[in-house]
Parts: sequence; C-alpha cells; structure tokens
Amino acid sequence: MSRIDGALDTALAAQRTEELRRAARALLRRPLLRASDDLFVLVRRYAPELREWFTRNTGWRLTVDSEVARLAKQPANTADGSYPARDVRSRQPLGRRRYVLVCLALAALERAELQITLGQLAEQLVLGAADPALVEAGVAFSLQGREQRSDVVAVVRLLLDLGVLRRVAGDEEAFVAQTGDALYDVERRVLAALLAAPRGPSTVTATEFEQRLAALTYELPATTDDLRNLRIRHRLTRALLDEPVLYYAELTEAELSYLTSQRAAITARITELTGLVAEARAEGIAMVDPLDELTDVRMPDTGTDGHATLLLAEYLASQSEQAVTLTELCEYLRRQASEHRTYWRRTATDPGAEVELTQTALARLAALRLVERRGDRIHPRPALARYRLAAPTITESTP
Repeated sequence: MSRIDGALDTALAAQRTEELRRAARALLRRPLLRASDDLFVLVRRYAPELREWFTRNTGWRLTVDSEVARLAKQPANTADGSYPARDVRSRQPLGRRRYVLVCLALAALERAELQITLGQLAEQLVLGAADPALVEAGVAFSLQGREQRSDVVAVVRLLLDLGVLRRVAGDEEAFVAQTGDALYDVERRVLAALLAAPRGPSTVTATEFEQRLAALTYELPATTDDLRNLRIRHRLTRALLDEPVLYYAELTEAELSYLTSQRAAITARITELTGLVAEARAEGIAMVDPLDELTDVRMPDTGTDGHATLLLAEYLASQSEQAVTLTELCEYLRRQASEHRTYWRRTATDPGAEVELTQTALARLAALRLVERRGDRIHPRPALARYRLAAPTITESTP
C-alpha cells in the first residue's frame, strides 16, 4: 500500500468517526429527528452502527426510516422531576392543565384528518376535558378567556416544535386575540413515533400515579448473571448520558461494584461515540461536554438568572454542606440584586422579585443535581463543592 493510499484511508476513517459522533450527538440532543432536520441524513447513514451501540450499551431502541429517526430513550431515574416539558417561547415549565391538554391533543390528532385548524383542535380539547375522570381530578378547561386560549396555543407550539404539526397558514396569536385561526398538516409518522414507553399506557390497569409509572417502564427481571450485568450496564450508561452527575452514594451495592471494575471501559465507550469527557470525583462521575451542546441547563449562563444562579451556587457551596432555608436564600439574592442592579434586569430589585429569582436559580441547580430541596430547606449536594471559592492567597514580595 502506498503512502497516499494509507493517508487516504486514515482521512476517511477520521471522517467516518466524526460523522458517527455528530449523528449520535444529534440523537442525544433531540431523540426525534425529522427528514428536514440538518443531521437526519447522517443518522440514517449510520443507523446500523448507532442502533447496535445504543442497544448494547443502553437498551434504547433506535428506529430510522425515510421520514423519522426515533431514539426511544428510557430515563435512568423516573422519580426525577427536574426536566419538565417547557413552553417553547417562555421556557417556563408546563403546568398541570397544559400537560393534560398535550395528552388530549395527541389523542385528538390520532383521530383527525390530514389537516386540522387550531379552532377545531381546541374544540376537541374541550370535549376531552369534559371526561368525568378529569373533572373529578379537578381539571377544568372550557376555552373561556384569554388564559385558556393561551394554553391551547402553548400546546400547539410544543407540537410544532416536536414536528407533530406543520403550520400551513394562519397565526396562533390571532387565535388568542379571537381575530383569526391557523391551519396545520398532521405529521402522522412523527405522531406515531412520539410515544417512547416500552408498553402502551392503555394497557396499564393501575390507578395511582407511581404504580402506573412503574408499570409503564417495567422490565422483566434478569434471570442470569450475564443479564443482570447487562441491566446494570444499561442503567449506568443511561445515567452517565442523561444525568449531570452520577453519585456513587445513590447506587446499589451491585451497581457500585460493577462500576468500580468497569468504569474505564464504560466511560471510554461513551467518549468514543459522543466526545463527552469523564470527570471522576470523590462523590461520583460527570460526563462533561467540551462543546456545551448536550445540556438543557447551562452553568454558568448569561443574563440575570444565570448570574443569580452562579452566585447562589457559590453561597450554598460556602455553607459547609449545611442546609439553608429558602428565606435566607431569598434575602441573599435580594442583597445581590441591589449590588448588581446596574447589570441585572430592571425588575430584579422590585419588591418580592428575589423570590422568583431564587426559585428559578434553585430549579436550575436541582436540574444539575447540585442541590436537593426538602420542604423549606435547601441541601447542597457534593458536586456543588466545585463552585466553592477558595480563600485568597497573599504572597509577600521580597525587596
């Protein structure tokens, strides 16, 4: 083989590795891709390799066809409520009523024609919300008033973002103002691929939420040592890919033993596919993204909320892992808002604004698994120590 041939093979291998990594990162960032998405072509090209890796290491199912690529992710921890669905524009978490409306909208679209107007969808939501079970649960929706019309628009914008709907004509704001309507195509293939649960929710007979969730994600018990090890590898890899920090203290004895012996192999496989870099600390492992792309919540971040979150993290980290009351944190950010009023948004110094600032900052820190909230007390978690400011060192110069 000539040197030219060898160099060409090396270049082609490097290109293939880079393209495979970009495809994997695209799926981790957005598990449902449409043919119109930028990296869909790469995902389809490397579908066999991606499918084999995700099946072997996470147990996640990857389905790819000419219209949709769907990575059916299963969460490592179903009890973690720090990653809610968010309003596409305001980025605020969806409330209970909007969650219900999302489910009702999906059910209505299953029965809809190929096109539907916003007004028609809203009428279906009113009919669905009249279900006696929902009424008994306290869900009230009658499309009366601007607030409820805004709820419908928030749901539609989420479905537009997911690709379930495609706007053909019209404007959602006109619907809110009762001056117009909007027309959408229903993307059947995306709608069919949206549900990622291992079993259909309609097959679950339990009535309590925790029981229904457990039944929805139930896996048959492992019957051999090899299967048990495979399940452990799946859980650990899922957590390392999805969670900001994997704490050793939260693992079972079997999981900790497996991770202790297989940590290098597990993290190396993740790094090879995704480019994430393992940061091992005394309390656990975090897979850090040098490109800062594979995260829903950034730390540090820009703007008033980002700065307030960083200051709150530094303050909590300085408390020697002692719990702090919510009132104390609000008072701390009230003082910081006054000190940084030149740079923060104008409303940050309004009476009571520190409460919203504190709640937003704590939600970010909880999502990053840096704090734990128990009632009115906030408990710093071990990984928060990285934000502790070191005492300044003063060195005397010699004359």
